[in-house]
Amino acid sequence: APLPLHVEPANALSVPTWAIHSSSVLEWVVAMGAMWQWAGTSGNERWKGMTWAMLPLHASGIAACTYHLFYNAPELKYLVTAQAGLTLAGNTAL
Repeated sequence: APLPLHVEPANALSVPTWAIHSSSVLEWVVAMGAMWQWAGTSGNERWKGMTWAMLPLHASGIAACTYHLFYNAPELKYLVTAQAGLTLAGNTAL
């Protein structure tokens, strides 16, 4: 018997879109880690401040991915507001 296919809702993200979203979140973490290391290497601890300033934007990306993971469920609508606030905080910090 053939395997039943999982039918995605109309608002589901495509595989390429998921690839961009998840790689962007991962890339942001790598950049934050590189700046943290550069602070120690360069002897300029102020680079750690840049890492802390990037944290709200990383959290914003995670909020967006979580919202999409659950197909933009109305019960998680607060994540949209959280993402907006985190983006504002991160952009202000940077």
